Amino acid sequence: MNEILVEARNLTKHFRTRRGVVRAVDDVSFECRAGEVFGLLGPNGAGKTTALRLLATILTPTSGTVTIAGFDTRKDPDRVRERIGFLATETGLYDRFSARETLRFFGRISGMSNADVAKRTGEIFEMLAMTSLADRRVGTFSTGEKQKLSLARSIVHDPAVLILDEPTFGLDIMAARSVEETVALFRDQGRTILLSTHVMRLAEKLCDRVAILYQGRIHAFGTQEELATTYGETDLEDIFFAAIGREAMA
Repeated sequence: MNEILVEARNLTKHFRTRRGVVRAVDDVSFECRAGEVFGLLGPNGAGKTTALRLLATILTPTSGTVTIAGFDTRKDPDRVRERIGFLATETGLYDRFSARETLRFFGRISGMSNADVAKRTGEIFEMLAMTSLADRRVGTFSTGEKQKLSLARSIVHDPAVLILDEPTFGLDIMAARSVEETVALFRDQGRTILLSTHVMRLAEKLCDRVAILYQGRIHAFGTQEELATTYGETDLEDIFFAAIGREAMA
């Protein structure tokens, strides 16, 4: 069995609002193995982004634990950050930078030397067929090109674990296809990938296992074959509604 690189146990995050306590993530447990693509599948507002931000050390859990590559996100956040690449729904790119300058900037933030950044940048541009974009300013990029650069940025320090929040969000069909191919390439390199999505086809195409997340809780967990056996459905959308049951009607 492959090594477990990501482990969440009873992960909980509550937010206090004027209307009371919101249970954005509610007692969630799962694990992700080396070389696996693991999907958090659910609609907007299900708690996917909050869960991934907890894994990426951006948020602190109300309770529960997360370990990544053996390091606790609370006790050793710096060690965790060294081992993850995080892609948010916001690109966080600077329009005046070129693609090359972007990777240099984020590589230096990660503690890499100029020589290592330069070598790694060349490898990434060749790997992702981005050499023609290397010295163009980001402000001239299409939405799909910006997302591809964001993915390149997330691996500049060669992390073992990638955390991707809605990687095809807001993209047209051509750009989304390019991003899917990039994620598949990362998977084939043996990286461990956690991604959130509400797009059933993306989950079916890329994920080895999925967790169906709804109203902050995991309602089902497993491979598509296991879920099909459990719920008597072959279509992932039908499995999703069977798993969340009456809560969807509440």
